[in-house]
Amino acid sequence: MNPRITDWAGKVVWLVGASTGIGRATAALLHGRGARVIVSARSAAALEAFVAAHPGSEALALDATDQDAMRAAVAHMVAVHGRIDLAVYCAGTYQAMRAMDFDLDVALRHQQVNYVGALHLLDAILPVLLRQNAGHLSLVSSVAGYRGLPQAMAYGPTKAALINLAETLYLDLHPRGIGVSVVNPGFVETPLTAQNEFRMPALITPEEAAAQMVRGWERGEFEIHFPKRFTLWLKAMRHLPYRPYFAAVRRSTGM
Repeated sequence: MNPRITDWAGKVVWLVGASTGIGRATAALLHGRGARVIVSARSAAALEAFVAAHPGSEALALDATDQDAMRAAVAHMVAVHGRIDLAVYCAGTYQAMRAMDFDLDVALRHQQVNYVGALHLLDAILPVLLRQNAGHLSLVSSVAGYRGLPQAMAYGPTKAALINLAETLYLDLHPRGIGVSVVNPGFVETPLTAQNEFRMPALITPEEAAAQMVRGWERGEFEIHFPKRFTLWLKAMRHLPYRPYFAAVRRSTGM
């Protein structure tokens, strides 16, 4: 469905949200494959630590909710490297929330980081990709965006929006030779999921997630979801009518 990325050597890869977790692990893997990796996040110290451990990579500290910072970062990369081959939006925030504990400020923070930040990325990078008539844009969403789930009142809707956004982008950009993918992980062991007080089924490491993502880009997949022993079950539940779906969720979560 997408142009396959068969050789990472020299590819200019930008990961937004790369200070920890999936983003950092993916940046490390691609660096090892020979890509010219640029990492962005709010924590300059974490980024500099990455660069120190991965010589030849580059750090661009920024806040994804800052539109001007996103534009400046893209302008810098184009000036230095001349192009961008892969941009990955994996910045995100997560806090469990149910309707009984609704917090508007927390919900809006999820919207700004998880979704509006991705729009800032598009605003900055789409003109570059369209001039190139090449490149790949990947949005890291979640299986929580498939359908409504308990405790995902702030998080789930933002991830559903990313899935829809990626689908729309694909329809527009595929004819121009530009790849678009959406990444829907299950539970990954990160600082965000560490706050969960329930047992997370099929929990995987960030390194396992990174390997799945890179494999998906290499295969030209549009949706990259993992681990399949968990995500295929959730994908099947997307097709249930509401009555059996709600009943199944209540049985499996006790909520």
